[in-house]
Amino acid sequence: MNNLSQMRIQKPAHEIFEAFVDPEKIGKFWFSSSSERWEAGKTVTLKYEEYDAQGEIRILEIQEHQKIIFLWAGNHKVTITIVQEEKGSTVVKVKEEGFDETNENVISQLLDNKEGWVYMLTCLKGYMEYGVDLRAALVK
Repeated sequence: MNNLSQMRIQKPAHEIFEAFVDPEKIGKFWFSSSSERWEAGKTVTLKYEEYDAQGEIRILEIQEHQKIIFLWAGNHKVTITIVQEEKGSTVVKVKEEGFDETNENVISQLLDNKEGWVYMLTCLKGYMEYGVDLRAALVK
């Protein structure tokens, strides 16, 4: 079972790709910090300083300016696809797989997951298009 979220951003694909893989940029829209540049085969530590939380992801595949695939949260596989469109816009698609459809809470897990990805994409759009940092504004 998987979850797909996507958003159009008015920036070229190579700039959006760099926002994810560059530790200096990811803190402007998603995690507060990344331990290193994302590259295939690496395990990267991501931190949320506001929540005193951190986790690791294992980068499975990188296709420069096009795709990032990683594992996190146990057996969840995330594929970020970056599709350049005409006139400088880009569609960013995030698919997360690994949800247990036999779990009685799977629907609430999928909804919570969708909320998280849409929020991340919204923060990415704000950062890329307007230079706004919305990253730590969500209150649950």
